[in-house]
Amino acid sequence: MKSKSLSHIITTFAAAILLMISAASCHHVDNKRLPLSAVNIVFWTEGDWVTWGVTGAAQSRRFIRQDRVPANFPYTVSTYTGFGGVLLCTTYAGEPVAYDLACPVECNSQIRVAVTEDMVAECPKCHSTYDIFSLYGHPLSGPAATDGFGLQLYRVGPGPSGEAYVVTR
Repeated sequence: MKSKSLSHIITTFAAAILLMISAASCHHVDNKRLPLSAVNIVFWTEGDWVTWGVTGAAQSRRFIRQDRVPANFPYTVSTYTGFGGVLLCTTYAGEPVAYDLACPVECNSQIRVAVTEDMVAECPKCHSTYDIFSLYGHPLSGPAATDGFGLQLYRVGPGPSGEAYVVTR
């Protein structure tokens, strides 16, 4: 009788594990919800990156061309900052990443996430929060988590013509 109940417990436990794995693998985050918008921010030299970029873990900076943020950044005619602006960050591991500032729940270029003291990005309207320093804009709470909407992720890396860093779509 004991081996039969032990067998039942093991079978039930294995089924529960398989159910959790399948549920986790089906979870999808939609981080392409915002309208397609051009993104091109160039840091020509390492000095530019040190001045305007993010060089340490868990740092962030906002780029909004139409609002001239940051005020002294050398914007050019070929600089584009996405739908709502660009949030440039460095992960806890020191990797540069970039996101669109527009909240994907609101889909409004003027409703922009902000980095909080809790080290997450939060929407001022729907109060959704996003992990920007380790989970690549994954939703943590609010309607974004419920609906599976993540922040739009952009590429950050060396430029093709020798630029130190370029942020692109």
